[in-house]
Amino acid sequence: MNCPLARRLPLLCALLPLPALAAPGNATQALPAVEVQAARVQRVDPFALPASSTTVWVGEDRAGAGMQLAEALGGVPGLLARERQNYAQDTQLSVRGFGARSTFGVRGVRVLVDGVPATMPDGQGQLSHASLLGAERIEVLRGPFSALYGNSSGGVLQVWSAPGRAGDPWRLRVNAGADNTLSVGAQLRGAQGALDYNIAANHFRTDGWREHSRARRDSLSARIGGELGDGRLDLLLNFFDAPDAQDPLGLTRAQATANPRQATAVAGQYNTRKSARQQQAGLRWSREQGAQRWQLMGYAGQREVTQFLAIPPGPQANPLHAGGVIDLDAAYGGLDARWGWQGELAGRPLDLLLGANADRQRQARTGHENFIGDTLGVRGRLRRDQRDTVQNLDQFVQAWWQWSERWSVLAGARHSTVRFRSEDRYVTGANPDDSGHRRYQATTPVAGLSVALTPQWRLHAAFGRGFETPTFNELGYRADGRAGLALGLAAARSRNLEVGSKWHAQDGRQLELSLFRAETRDELAVASNTNGRSTYRTIGRTRRQGAELEYRQPLGQDLQLQLAWTWLQAQVRSPYLTCAGSGCSVPDTVVPAGSRLPGVPRQQAFARLQWSPGAWQWALEAAASSDTVVNDLATERAAGYALVHLEGGYQWALHSGALRAFARVDNLLDQRYIGSVIVNDGNGRYYEPGPDRRASVGLQWSWR
Repeated sequence: MNCPLARRLPLLCALLPLPALAAPGNATQALPAVEVQAARVQRVDPFALPASSTTVWVGEDRAGAGMQLAEALGGVPGLLARERQNYAQDTQLSVRGFGARSTFGVRGVRVLVDGVPATMPDGQGQLSHASLLGAERIEVLRGPFSALYGNSSGGVLQVWSAPGRAGDPWRLRVNAGADNTLSVGAQLRGAQGALDYNIAANHFRTDGWREHSRARRDSLSARIGGELGDGRLDLLLNFFDAPDAQDPLGLTRAQATANPRQATAVAGQYNTRKSARQQQAGLRWSREQGAQRWQLMGYAGQREVTQFLAIPPGPQANPLHAGGVIDLDAAYGGLDARWGWQGELAGRPLDLLLGANADRQRQARTGHENFIGDTLGVRGRLRRDQRDTVQNLDQFVQAWWQWSERWSVLAGARHSTVRFRSEDRYVTGANPDDSGHRRYQATTPVAGLSVALTPQWRLHAAFGRGFETPTFNELGYRADGRAGLALGLAAARSRNLEVGSKWHAQDGRQLELSLFRAETRDELAVASNTNGRSTYRTIGRTRRQGAELEYRQPLGQDLQLQLAWTWLQAQVRSPYLTCAGSGCSVPDTVVPAGSRLPGVPRQQAFARLQWSPGAWQWALEAAASSDTVVNDLATERAAGYALVHLEGGYQWALHSGALRAFARVDNLLDQRYIGSVIVNDGNGRYYEPGPDRRASVGLQWSWR
């Protein structure tokens, strides 16, 4: 077959033969109805949208502890979700390379739980309070249309819990595993009259696979709703508490090779640890009347974090140093309003959405010394006291129009304004007033076309712009070592292009392939990392480009195959200076154009074969990753790996419900590997080893 694009986009030509795989006469597969589609278009199958999205259905038949979302996300192409074997730090999450450089929390990826943002207006987010026990599904949106969610939307991850229905089972779940790991959870889900509910509570504790990694987590999530007049009202509640989670810190290559289970010596010396506590509530009202729909949502919450770091007393003698204990007390909230209309334009289906949202976080940030006299790892003198406020006001519009039997277009734009303000309340003769403010704003348009070549096969193309502001953590210190915030940092601007193919057969076979490129200017990178503090600078241009493949195949009535593969080239396009060694405060070494961005493996692959004969369920998984560069200069890297996991379960039908026993073995072949990396760590402790062979067993009782 001749392909005129072969010279410029050779992989695009590979999309053309795909309909040969389709069985003639098959119709598009009917997917389960979902509440809100990933690209904000209701009542339209994601198959018809020019966007790459994956929905992970969180079933009751899964195995494992169920404490981290990464357990369910292995089969999503383009997504990197790494468990760190360190419950003092959040899961590492990146989408198509966005967010991979974060050493704490989640940045560059927008996270929402039941529609409530888990990402603050500055782009900093967390996953810790999202519960798998109460979740029905996880939606992952990749590519240009992520920009419609605002600042720092290199990708979007949404966790949704289901409304209860009459007759839904209640369940108790217990899982126990190595390292004295125990997870106990309960879910109450159902409906009484006009009221429905989904309430999930979980207690988790572990001694940790590594030394000095003991942790405990308690969580509660609730969705309680019902019909109110001609609309629906949902109350969304969430509570999370993780006191004194020990932090083993990263290891050097030599340490990881000698004993991957060890903790860095200073972790015990300073008793490095973190406590986090969060409570929030949201209220969402929605109404549909004829062709129109309305939604109003408001939320508010409080999050408290205290973290003890391993910073020696010497560097803290600098009068500008903020100490070795971080204490954050943040109040946050927001409002979201949107109106939708479904009708016709020129006699063809049209879906229109208009909306606006405002979010605000006010955070009291204090810093203390982590010593008193010769006693280390305790709260000492006050060294920092400031009030940080960040808020956004956004407006967005989106329209989907099927302008012919085969063609449809999805287009939209979002205007975002993000304001930062810091009030310094710790002012001394040697530490001047660091107060300041900065405003960022951008308009991010996006558009895409989709064409149905057959009822089972679609091609699409999309283009859009995005932007990402610095977070308050990255604005906190100037690269030149002087007092004040780094208010000169620019927001990163990106141009995103995607072309893709989707093939869905009626018998359940699915094949999706996407090619993408994102060009970014004013990318944010580490300028220096010394004395326990990172400073940042903008480095010019970067590029992320690659391919994603997702395939699902029923191999029989009881056998299912799932495959996912990602190839990602993330590299610097403009040379810049960085620090070559620990203690460097002025960048002195060139990172040349063409260098790999750290934290991004070139390839990832996942396979799952599931067999469900009768009451039994078996699954064999394989996950592989290529090597990962750990610093800007690529002087070190974590080797690639391939892991095999096995799980099984059996369910007994009882008079009042069902009893299910299950077990899982992770890293079945007992491979040594680096599970995650700490990008640009100033002490060279880049590596967080993954665990050896681990087993867990559990019981789940469901009754109606």
